[in-house]
Amino acid sequence: MDQQDQAMNLESLERVYTNYSSVYDLTFGQAFDQSRESAVKSLQLDPNDKVLEVGVGTGMALPLYPRHCRIVGIDLSEGMLKKSKERIAKHGLDHVTLQRMDAGQMDFEDNAFDLVMAAYVVTAVPDYRKVVAEMIRVCRPGGRIVMLNHFSNGNKFIAAVEKLISPMCQRIGFRTDLSLHRVLEGTTLRVTKKEKMNPFRYWYLVECTNAKNGRQRS
Repeated sequence: MDQQDQAMNLESLERVYTNYSSVYDLTFGQAFDQSRESAVKSLQLDPNDKVLEVGVGTGMALPLYPRHCRIVGIDLSEGMLKKSKERIAKHGLDHVTLQRMDAGQMDFEDNAFDLVMAAYVVTAVPDYRKVVAEMIRVCRPGGRIVMLNHFSNGNKFIAAVEKLISPMCQRIGFRTDLSLHRVLEGTTLRVTKKEKMNPFRYWYLVECTNAKNGRQRS
């Protein structure tokens, strides 16, 4: 994928999610909320941990984080971020800040976060490799990267169906045929926990330790 095609895909993705932003919580958000809540509550964050939530969306998870942490949320969609800002104001979340940012090209320094959380992100971006590489770069060595996502599970029949419908699903912002092995292949991430989440046991919560050494960007 060249830079022009990727830019067009990012623009399309931003339009899709901005269009969804006004109804997201009542439609897709309802289906994802139970898994998201369980994922955030399982993080076991220490006081003053700095957490990055990639693809913060409408901010449904933000009130769930403990207030003794510093939370930064990023998203490409202005519409989604507007909803997040409203939620921050409603709940008085003064430990949370937001930035509009491309997850595949973040503005943060290397090793800036203790934990990076990405819920329903890696299968909803034009280039998951760039996004995963950026999450690794901004997460400190020994820090954690947590992904809540559907991953293709190796069942041949299901995999065939997922591959068939993936192009259609990409039109509304996500793909179905991506395996966890492909996402992690060649990275410094080491899986420490993997479990299926409700509803439908369709989503996986995958927690990884970032085993990189030193700085990543020259």
